[in-house]
Parts: sequence; C-alpha cells; structure tokens
Amino acid sequence: MITSLGNPKIQRVRALLAHTKDRREAQAFVVEGVRLAEEAQNANWPVELLLFTEDLVERGRAVVDAMRERGAEIVSVSPQVMRSISDTETPQGILVVLRKQTHILAEQLDFVFIPDGVRDPGNLGGMLRTAAAAGVRAVFLPPGTVDAYAPKVLRAGMGAHFRLPILELGWQEIKTRLEDNGLQIYLAVNHSGERYDQADLRCPLALIIGSEASGASLDAERLAEARLQIPMAGAVESLNAAAAAAVLLFEVVRQRGNQP
Repeated sequence: MITSLGNPKIQRVRALLAHTKDRREAQAFVVEGVRLAEEAQNANWPVELLLFTEDLVERGRAVVDAMRERGAEIVSVSPQVMRSISDTETPQGILVVLRKQTHILAEQLDFVFIPDGVRDPGNLGGMLRTAAAAGVRAVFLPPGTVDAYAPKVLRAGMGAHFRLPILELGWQEIKTRLEDNGLQIYLAVNHSGERYDQADLRCPLALIIGSEASGASLDAERLAEARLQIPMAGAVESLNAAAAAAVLLFEVVRQRGNQP
C-alpha cells in the first residue's frame, strides 16, 4: 500500500491531472470514479495503472479485478493519499491512468463536430457527451480548444471519450479532411444565419460551434460554407454553447430520420 505523498507513482498521477503538457508528452490521462473506470474497462481501453483504496465499493472492486486480469498494474493507496490526488471533493476510491489511443475513423465520414475555441471544460465535456449520443462520427478539436483529456472534461463527458474518435488538429488539416470527405460545413451563429429547422441537414456535414465568450474564430469563419442560427425569444441573445450543440446535433438526427 502506498502511504507516502512523495511516491513517484503519486507524483506522476498529480502531474497528469494538473497539466496538459504532461498528458500530451506521456500520451496518457487519468479517470476517476467507478463510473468512468467501468466505461474504460467496458471499452477495453489500455490501462497503465490503477490506484484504489481498501474501502472501495463492490462495483469498483469488480473493475479492479477485471483490469488485474488484463495485466494492469494495480496498487492500493491510503485514503489520505487518494484524497491528496483526487480532483473531486468526495473521492470514490478508484483512479485509473489510461493510455491515449485514437478510434479508427470510418472510411467515409458523414457527420463531424468541431467545437471551436471552447475553453470551459464542462461545456466541452457536455458537447462530447451529446456528440456521442447523436452518433457523430468524429470530433475535430482545433487550436484554442481546452484539452479534451482534462479531468473536468472527462467527468462531464461521462464516457464519451471511449466511444468517439477525438482528434486534435490544425485548421489546415481539418480543412483537408473535411474536403476529402465531401462535407458541407455549417457554422452556428447568433444572427444572420438560416434557421436551423429550415436548413436541409440530411447531407454529409460538419458542424462548427464557437465559444460563448468570443464566438467563432477567423479560421472557422473562413472555412464555413453556410451558417445556422437558433431563433431566440425576447432579449436572449444566445444559448449556452453546450445547449446549442445539443439542439443542432439532434436536429441532424431528426432530419435524417434514424436513430444515432
């Protein structure tokens, strides 16, 4: 059992939780809690290390046993150590270090989502969760968007990371991939766009939604071929970015007349 806060394994987990740079260099990230640990196990995600406390509930114990059978390094830690590294107020007693991997992309993409410059982790996580539920085939993350593997994004995503291809790409590569797949590129705007419920969204498409604070980037503006707006009542100017994503992504699902 690890009881020292200075243990190298504990220090590495802290670095992965705290710093985007460390996650990118190590090509690893950390999930915490029974639900996300189960999602990782169900997806057969590659595991580097699992830390747990002896008071872990039965559901969590089942994850520990399953990951041990897969050959993962399993280490018990004291409750004090778990509290010291936890990113939540009430740790559930399980934390897993996972290796980054990219889902295999479909040969032909027909539904791509691009959150442009979204800086709020909760918003991005909610968008990824919605994208997975709507059957999006890939998410492209352009420069200026918060790290998709930050702890708060992972929690808000509720397992979406294990179901969606999520790629960090520059705008030129995004442009090339969208053109190669023949996608119509739509940008969500507050004003001066076509009503979302009157546009024909049955074609293969990519949807870009900018941040609430600064809107779409110049790169997104240049790339977009059409603009969509969600009509607002009264003096309300816009929806929360995650709410707008839910409305627009599921309008695509509705128009295509199929289940995600």
